[in-house]
Amino acid sequence: MNEIIKKNGINFGLINGLISIFITLYAYLFNLELFGSLWLLLFIVIFYLAINIILLLKTKKELNNIFNFKQAFTTYFICLIIGVSITVLFNIILFNIVDDELGEKVKEISMESTADFMKKMGAPTSEIKKAVEGIEASDNYSVLAQIKGFFTNIAVSSIFGLIFAAIFKSKTNIFNE
Repeated sequence: MNEIIKKNGINFGLINGLISIFITLYAYLFNLELFGSLWLLLFIVIFYLAINIILLLKTKKELNNIFNFKQAFTTYFICLIIGVSITVLFNIILFNIVDDELGEKVKEISMESTADFMKKMGAPTSEIKKAVEGIEASDNYSVLAQIKGFFTNIAVSSIFGLIFAAIFKSKTNIFNE
């Protein structure tokens, strides 16, 4: 495996994981309501998209713009595995060892924020009740749920990785081969 791809994937994966820990710690220590914030979720999604774009642009540049689909996806995937692994391990420790009541607190916040958002959007009461009951029945912070979430996150994020790899791969020119 190319050392540049490995180095950048690892470094950006560490950055993603550490930033995720920072955001979670900030919410935990200063404002639990952030766990139910759609604005924070939107910020996180945009941030991770930007970080991955920077990762691929940097790697492509360091490879002298010779960056095939497999290399682009491999770079993204290394970053993804490391970042998500760090995040999940931290969340397992935080929600199951450090503060085993935190999951219930976050669930309550999620139910309230979901109900408020759905009311603002004009959703019928029956739909709001159904959504809140679904959240109440879930256990998103157990070790098993975190592990399932890891694999779900990898699967969904890999789709973005495939799209990014297609976008950032070098354009081939049949006359320059």
